[in-house]
Amino acid sequence: MPKRRQTELTTPITPELLCGALDLERTAHGLLPHRLPARARAQCADGQLAMAEAQPSGVRLVFRTRATAVELDALRTKMAYRGAPPRPDGVYDLRIDGRLAGRASVTGGNVRTADMTTGSVETTPGPVGTVRFSGLPDRLKDVEIWLPYNEITELVALRTDAAVEAVPDGGRKVWLHHGSSLSHGSDAESPSTTWPALAASLGGVELINLGLGGSALLDPFTARAMRDTPADLISVKIGLNLVNADLMRLRAFGPAVHGFLDTLREGHPATPLLVVSPTYCPIHEDTPGPSLPDFSRLSEGRLQFRAAGDPAERAAGKLTLTVVRDELARIVRQRAADDPHLHYLDGRDLYGEADFAELPLPDQLHPDAAAHRRIGERFADAAFGTGGPFTAALK
Repeated sequence: MPKRRQTELTTPITPELLCGALDLERTAHGLLPHRLPARARAQCADGQLAMAEAQPSGVRLVFRTRATAVELDALRTKMAYRGAPPRPDGVYDLRIDGRLAGRASVTGGNVRTADMTTGSVETTPGPVGTVRFSGLPDRLKDVEIWLPYNEITELVALRTDAAVEAVPDGGRKVWLHHGSSLSHGSDAESPSTTWPALAASLGGVELINLGLGGSALLDPFTARAMRDTPADLISVKIGLNLVNADLMRLRAFGPAVHGFLDTLREGHPATPLLVVSPTYCPIHEDTPGPSLPDFSRLSEGRLQFRAAGDPAERAAGKLTLTVVRDELARIVRQRAADDPHLHYLDGRDLYGEADFAELPLPDQLHPDAAAHRRIGERFADAAFGTGGPFTAALK
């Protein structure tokens, strides 16, 4: 029986080994990947945004090695909601030469428990945990460890039983995407099977995912972060959070979209830019926000949401998904007259009414794993396929 090799080699976790993060913060435990730069984070004190951008959706460790065993120490911070069933543990995906080769979770870590009736949050500290992958093929290979999309993750140590080196740049195009919790990953099976990750794999591109759960709100600091991030392809999925936060009226929405797109064009004047409207969500198609938890269903062990607005309020400028789609289509049509690289995609082409009948949204807002796969495949076909807005830039 061959002797087991010990994971005695510790490799410093450096920016060269991380993809998908825009900033790295040194903490008392290690490195905390951020998906918004420090200046952007300083311009908003919102706790929801702080949590969302620090959850490393699309962030992965990437390295080349002959190692047959890999260990990653990490300190997670997991969300819980008082009175609701426990959230599932975050998942780490191991991919070898682009193929899924393992999944695991860490134990321990911090727990932030939110009371949705009062808005209070209580943090219970916990220890660092370890995720281990063994039995890897004994050959030179490219290894990716995709970090959980739904847990804040501080990277503490990387250990292997063979040397690690950075993977040379393969020349793949970079796709920068921004959207809401659907783009963030809720409730996908794992980090490499969120719909943007699946679409990136099918399109053969490198993903930077700025899907920010609850926080796709046309914030100027997000636009500036995207403006300053090198990218070959850009998409923005706009609308659902503006409706379910009840943040904006129609009078402000149009100019805010123009301002967001103007900022993107300052840094990417000719980059293919795809504006995606909301996917189908029955509770908000014609009913304004806000979205609120349906506390009457908690006793059944399920967290669901309801639309708390009044359809009659549309006359006063309140947003619904139908209103948002019409306005986005109009804005893109207007701007495309002078911007041939600007394109529009109706989100219902990714997930529409017929899809809801087959694959309903379990909590009335977020798709399940099967719907993520369908959306990712359809986006890849629409954006990267023949005649798609990103196709020419891939050549």
